[in-house]
Amino acid sequence: MGSKNKSVSSNEKSQGGKVKKEKKEHTEKKDAEVFINEEQANKVVKSSKVITIQDLARQTNVKISTANAFLKKALEQGTVKKIGGFSGHYIYQPVSQ
Repeated sequence: MGSKNKSVSSNEKSQGGKVKKEKKEHTEKKDAEVFINEEQANKVVKSSKVITIQDLARQTNVKISTANAFLKKALEQGTVKKIGGFSGHYIYQPVSQ
């Protein structure tokens, strides 16, 4: 019968050697506040027939969460309205003034 290969850790334990485990240092990334250039974002929104959160994030070079916060704020202010979409993927349209 063939012998089964032992894992490295069990092999070291059986030899009496101490297993040295290195702890990975977890560097906590603090959420950097990302601001959107509101003037640029407003220009993008007004020049579009419709816009999504993803479109706005791509065109203004910000995170999707930042673009989402901007569009939610614009929705409350009445500068955009939701015209479609589902499950967080909404389509917004600028309100013509």
